[in-house]
Amino acid sequence: MANIASARKRARQAVKRNLHNSSLRSTMRTAVKAVRKAIAAGDKEAAMSTMRASQAVIDRIADKKIVHKNAAARYKSRLAAAVKAMA
Repeated sequence: MANIASARKRARQAVKRNLHNSSLRSTMRTAVKAVRKAIAAGDKEAAMSTMRASQAVIDRIADKKIVHKNAAARYKSRLAAAVKAMA
């Protein structure tokens, strides 16, 4: 454990930040899963609408640097390709 007051405060802040960032990352994963679920169901309209919503969520998370911008672009690209490949 940290001995200096400022180091103790940084440790407390790190715990809070970790919880907040984990929550945001979970939100992103849930959005991605919703699109994958719509794709698996075979409903292209639902998949497209959920994809639009999830792209906004992914962009928001990437702007806050919770995930790297290239990782966010990769998620969006793969989801778009999967929706486009639907018959």
